[in-house]
Amino acid sequence: MKSAPDGSPAPPRRRRWGALAAGSVLALALSGCSLFPGQDGDPPETGAASADPTVVGEVPGELDPFYGQQVVWEPCEEEFACATVEVPLDYDDPGRDTIEIAAIRSDADGEAQGTILVNPGGPGGSGYNIVKNAVEFVTSDTLRETYDVVGFDPRGVNRSSAVECRTDAEKDVAREQFIPAGASDEEALALLTEEARIFADLCAERTGELLGYVDTESAARDMDILRAVVNDPRLNFLGFSYGTQLGATYAGLFPDRVGRMVLDGAIDPSLSSQEVTLGQAAAFEEALRAYIADCQSGDECPLPGTVDEGVAAVQALVASIEEEPQRAEDGRLVTVGTFVQGFILPLYDDANWPTLTTAVDSALNGDVSDMLYLADLSAERSPDGTYATNATEAFLAVNCLDYPMTSDPAQMAEDREELVAASPTFGALLAYGGVTCAPWAYGPVLEPAPVSAAGAGPMLVIGTTGDPATPYEWSLALADQLESAVHVTWEGEGHTAYGRSNDCIGDVVDSYFANGTVPEDGVRC
Repeated sequence: MKSAPDGSPAPPRRRRWGALAAGSVLALALSGCSLFPGQDGDPPETGAASADPTVVGEVPGELDPFYGQQVVWEPCEEEFACATVEVPLDYDDPGRDTIEIAAIRSDADGEAQGTILVNPGGPGGSGYNIVKNAVEFVTSDTLRETYDVVGFDPRGVNRSSAVECRTDAEKDVAREQFIPAGASDEEALALLTEEARIFADLCAERTGELLGYVDTESAARDMDILRAVVNDPRLNFLGFSYGTQLGATYAGLFPDRVGRMVLDGAIDPSLSSQEVTLGQAAAFEEALRAYIADCQSGDECPLPGTVDEGVAAVQALVASIEEEPQRAEDGRLVTVGTFVQGFILPLYDDANWPTLTTAVDSALNGDVSDMLYLADLSAERSPDGTYATNATEAFLAVNCLDYPMTSDPAQMAEDREELVAASPTFGALLAYGGVTCAPWAYGPVLEPAPVSAAGAGPMLVIGTTGDPATPYEWSLALADQLESAVHVTWEGEGHTAYGRSNDCIGDVVDSYFANGTVPEDGVRC
């Protein structure tokens, strides 16, 4: 996660996360706000274009209209070209209804040797926004000289045919809801269950049947249509966090169409929802300890003593907010869910740890406004009360289709104990995620499973040793599953590596994309 030009932390690439006990979700996303500078350059090439039949490949006849469609690229956002691509709502019945995928293109500075599709993560992250607001932050000069870069909003997300649940005002209200101190376990579960039912009903009413078709496999099939309409015989792809699951799913479906693919901050697709949440809980606890150790190495850390003492101070602070939510300077209520959402944001990048220190210091002195500011960045909320995307809604909708989740109270209570053991600081807030999906009108439609993508070209899987959102072990697991993958390690702190680590990672990725150079398996940077 890089800092914005004004020095504030840019919200991180998204990742899967469990439901908060407060009834909301720690769903972080790359911001749609204007945190990043635009790019200079020649106007984009625009106009209508149809897929070259020679690049399409063999597809079922009923999909021919989608692969052969004429796409009109028009100037947009001052520096880019934008297009809308039609895809089937239901790939099992493609002649029934269609939905739209919004795409944005940054043209190569030199002669393009192809197109790279980019996904920032999620589910729910906006690839449109990452290109519009941050293409120069997440891609290198070398990459932009040799490729057109296309960002797209996956089905269900933002500018594409989107999941709709709450209005902006309703989102603000939901973020201020909390479980009262002293509530019994039964009372707390009843409150969570009722909130989940209300939310699911809103989503079903305002979204309709699209809600049942925003799963990752359908989104991966959409990417093959995008590949065809940009006239690439193989898909070149840069995926971060959840984007690695999207990319790996594509590779499993279309191994012979895999071009150059980098999967950074990898998710292990074989893990269950509980295993994902458990792994993240442990990783965020380790990130907390790393942050505190770094803080204590300075002169003005508000968490003095040993690392264990610093962790205890954070736990006491979180417990105090859970016991009695606080008002920020603007009058909004900061619940424990909002507080932890803000606390976690800077853990995505050690460059932003000083920002967290400032917020912690203020909170210890009774002012939670800085933590609310960070939580608003995470939630993509602007000061005027508008939300830049529908990231939280899309996040939940995709997860409820992708993962079977238990809503059995006894099992959820047992899972909670595991989470608390793995993360005494955050674990309890990650429990009871199955409550959210229990009243969902659709799904689940997928099952976690390993992916091999036999026959695919060489792929790069990158893991960061101190990654709090997608633990390093997941990258090793994904690289082991994918038959043609090589694994690259960045020894660092924070979520993902390319674009925020060092020249070693940058050179490996750029050389792979630009020249097809595949590094040795096990390279460490």
